[in-house]
Amino acid sequence: MATPALMQNYGNRTLTLVRGEGNYVWDDNGRRYLDALSGIAVCGLGHCHPAVTQAIQEQASTLLHVSNLYNIPPQEQLAEKLVTQSGMDNVFFSNSGAEANEAAIKLARKLGNQRGLACPKIVVTEGAFHGRTLATLTATGNPKVQEGFAPLPEGFLRVPYNDVAAIEKLAAEHEDIVAILVEPVQGEGGIRIPDADYLARLRALCDNQNWMLMLDEIQTANGRSGKLFAYQHIDGLLPDVVTTAKGLGNGVPIGACLARGEAAALFSAGTHGSTFGGNPLACRAGLAVLETLESEWLIERAASLGTQMLDQLKAELAGCPHVVDIRGLGLLIGIELDRPCAELVDLARAQGLLINITAGNVLRLLPPLTLSDEECSQIATTVAALVREFAQQAA
Repeated sequence: MATPALMQNYGNRTLTLVRGEGNYVWDDNGRRYLDALSGIAVCGLGHCHPAVTQAIQEQASTLLHVSNLYNIPPQEQLAEKLVTQSGMDNVFFSNSGAEANEAAIKLARKLGNQRGLACPKIVVTEGAFHGRTLATLTATGNPKVQEGFAPLPEGFLRVPYNDVAAIEKLAAEHEDIVAILVEPVQGEGGIRIPDADYLARLRALCDNQNWMLMLDEIQTANGRSGKLFAYQHIDGLLPDVVTTAKGLGNGVPIGACLARGEAAALFSAGTHGSTFGGNPLACRAGLAVLETLESEWLIERAASLGTQMLDQLKAELAGCPHVVDIRGLGLLIGIELDRPCAELVDLARAQGLLINITAGNVLRLLPPLTLSDEECSQIATTVAALVREFAQQAA
């Protein structure tokens, strides 16, 4: 199904999905696919999870939307749950991850302006992906997605990912830096996992320089990494700002920008807002997601499933030519090849499995946290066979 009424920014889409249940989706011909992509890390509870479905139905029949001119009980409840579980102080709700990151960037700009800086700078990294609004597009470290949208906003300094020394060098050269914006794991950049002490060193550097540490957890949060937030893998570490979206609504659009300390007091009445952000429906869905992650022990499940899948992939692809690396954290898993491998998407689809390729040569797996052990093994077995076949043909 295709129509010229749609802008063609998504290219030629050849698969039409019409139904989902649990960890599976069905196309318009009735064929079933095991979803190892979860709408790009969105449907962490799988499709049509009963708790989320019930919450949406109840809220839609009660109160779908009101303006942020009024108190919204589900918004307050979700905010309280998020700040309690994150260690942050407060939250601004938006409609998407890009908007959550926009809020973080505005917080940094606000801090810089309060400090009397004409053009406050934010340190960002190569290979990052923070969104497609003009500001988040500029923060994104991918020239390909920036092409054609000049002039881009100023105020960003870019360094290699996982390189603290490069940021220390910037600190010596610039007196107008106010924040670092970084992903704990680069998702679109190829499931790139930094050194174990990377975030802790960034925290120490920010403390020393009086900068804000801002973490983009749009893809890594909501249990996917094996913790509610990926920074929680590091004992005692807290960012000044953290953003999330994707899995928070399990398909209902919602984003959140959480802050603590000085950052939490930067927005005052009228400085930022959103018509739809934090409306009753979105927040009720977010509450259902967080409650289900807890009641069904899905965060712990993501950690164990991730280990299982990673171990199986490494075993089945040991010595496979053209495989550069196999890495992951929880259910963020990437298989890096030494060449472009986009054709693997169609090969997997033919086997009834949905995956994608990111950074051109990294097969990315972002399955639901609700996988069974058997489904986890099925994904690893299918993917390993496809990669071996691809490697043999490339030899």
